Amino acid sequence: MVDLSQLLEAGPVRLEPLAEHHIEPLRAACAEDQEIWEIYPVSMLDDNFDRAMRAFHDLKSWVQFAVISTATGKLVGMSNYINPDVTTRVTEIGGTYIAPSVRGSGFNDVMKKLMIDHAFDCGFTRIEFRVDTRNKRSMAAVLKLGATHEGTLRKNRITWTGYVRDTAVFGLLKDEWVR
Repeated sequence: MVDLSQLLEAGPVRLEPLAEHHIEPLRAACAEDQEIWEIYPVSMLDDNFDRAMRAFHDLKSWVQFAVISTATGKLVGMSNYINPDVTTRVTEIGGTYIAPSVRGSGFNDVMKKLMIDHAFDCGFTRIEFRVDTRNKRSMAAVLKLGATHEGTLRKNRITWTGYVRDTAVFGLLKDEWVR
């Protein structure tokens, strides 16, 4: 298995391992959409941003990326490999946010394909996605990638707002992946 935390780039997307110099641009990118955080497990706005970043920093089981638009050089979001397990060869892709400026442009599709290709090239054989069922746009994007909806975990997570969410679980196997 290869280290997942490498610089990745394709077309309009560059994924850089998250570093200290990304923090303030990430704060600015997260502030570009005040409403979306209502359907995220954590808020990345105002004081909540600092708390979330401290919590993310403590997550040794996450491989974190700053998402950069190659067209502008601007940081436009974040994404992560969550709990990559070299024994089972399973990882989750999640904790993703991209700014409104790149949504609907195919940017997310390129970013996810880059991460999927990299994980499979590193020896992983299964990728999971876990999405709040209120997030219809994300669920549609995961299905478009070719992932299979494997079920819904009912009332399994309490979000930062106190909402008890249902989580749709999607899986993508290496032998199903069409590049």
